[in-house]
Amino acid sequence: MNNVKWLENAVFYEIYPQSFNDTDGDGIGDFQGIIEKIGYIKELGCNAVWMNPCYDSPFLDAGYDVRDYYKAAPRYGTNDDLKRLFEEMHRRDMHILLDLVPGHTSWEHKWFRESCRGERNEFTDRYIWTDNTWEAPEGMNALIGIAERAGACGVNFFSHQPALNYGYYKPKPDKPWQQPVDAPGPKATLEAMKDIMRFWLNMGCDGFRVDMAHSLVKNDEEGKGTIALWQNVREFLDREFPEAAMVSEWGEPDKSLRGGFHMDFLLHFGSSHYNDLFRCDKPFFGGEGDASEFVSKYIENRERSGGKGLMCIPSGNHDMYRLAKFIHDDGLRISFAFLLSMPGAPFIYYGDEIGMRYVEGLYSVEGGYERTGSRSPMQWSSGRNAGFSDAPEDKLYIALDPSADRPTVEAAMADKTSLWHEIQDLISVRMAHPALQSCGDIDFVYCEKKKYPLAYLRTGENEKILVILNPSAKAVEFAFDGVLGEAVYTYGEKASQSGGVIKVPAYSAGFYGV
Repeated sequence: MNNVKWLENAVFYEIYPQSFNDTDGDGIGDFQGIIEKIGYIKELGCNAVWMNPCYDSPFLDAGYDVRDYYKAAPRYGTNDDLKRLFEEMHRRDMHILLDLVPGHTSWEHKWFRESCRGERNEFTDRYIWTDNTWEAPEGMNALIGIAERAGACGVNFFSHQPALNYGYYKPKPDKPWQQPVDAPGPKATLEAMKDIMRFWLNMGCDGFRVDMAHSLVKNDEEGKGTIALWQNVREFLDREFPEAAMVSEWGEPDKSLRGGFHMDFLLHFGSSHYNDLFRCDKPFFGGEGDASEFVSKYIENRERSGGKGLMCIPSGNHDMYRLAKFIHDDGLRISFAFLLSMPGAPFIYYGDEIGMRYVEGLYSVEGGYERTGSRSPMQWSSGRNAGFSDAPEDKLYIALDPSADRPTVEAAMADKTSLWHEIQDLISVRMAHPALQSCGDIDFVYCEKKKYPLAYLRTGENEKILVILNPSAKAVEFAFDGVLGEAVYTYGEKASQSGGVIKVPAYSAGFYGV
């Protein structure tokens, strides 16, 4: 894993900064609020943080519309405050990734305003512009009628997010505005992004989670141009910041790892079948689902990436429904037994450790739309605004879960049988056993279509651990030609072995030496 040794046993906690902890009473979380809670994150067992975008922004897309890459959003604090956050993390032997957004900016970014001018300048080719106001870039939505120059500007996501220009892998001869990747404009864009990375790495961040990392080069069906782009970035990092960690939002680890990323997210969209486990009508960890297509795709991805298997499986994130919307009680605990025993670094979305719920029926906030209900304020206590903020309730960034029985950190930490303590125990077991960590090998022992349990063997540093997960309501069994040894972790009743058959109780999870 190159020189980034800390990733080998990293357990990440994702912080959505605006909803985490408000210390200045404006109803929005801030850097000081995160600093106050570093001890909490470490007590849970996490040793790394991924923080969603915290740059200056008009916040039409929750900060993924960057107005100034070099400036912290004033609502969170200053650059000095952010630097102090880095320092406080390091003081506790923890690491932090910023969220890099290389694919687009806000339409308020100075680069874009300059690119709109009729006269050529250094930013004319910083974005993807056609040469005809009535022609949108193929396959993209576009901004039209907003500039002095003739042309339409492609957007990556929302209309206010013009796409940065990294070139076209296969420019079409009849589209002269489609610039090759080695044209001056695309090359300048890439160098500008390197400068941004250099700035924050010099300030003390430990690397980046990269938004939409797969999308930069256009007309690039096989990803070859985008892989080459990230290999260029990898060379820069190896030369100047060899310990900088890079995690991609890509969903194709055979491509992202070849591009120089250390880890790749399994996405909730695309072909991973991640949602078969957690977010569908009958999720596997809900007790009536099927994990076989997920496992088949996971094995395929792992083989295609050379057996590295460095695929991150998150409990959730700001872009999907909360885990607790579909899975409850025993299923939640067994879900985390899975998440914390798989290869690659696990990511825990803030609040998932206490079973925070998806808040139904909210109007969209800052481009959240149906995702807004997964971005509600962290529920720390039974106090005012669940301990998130002293602001008037109507000033909160997003409305709280109104339920009288909403879970809180305060209650979870006081209850030794809570999900919070289960996760703390699981992280502790993972940290004590290299076979369960990021780089340990994995072999699936049992996974049949629409059947339980799910069993896999983790191997590393002279130990082998068999993980057996049965979130269903029925006891099950499977054939195993090894000897089931001592349990290093169990939830529910222990599995037992009779001859070549392992019997697995209902609603149970166990890690056993073999």
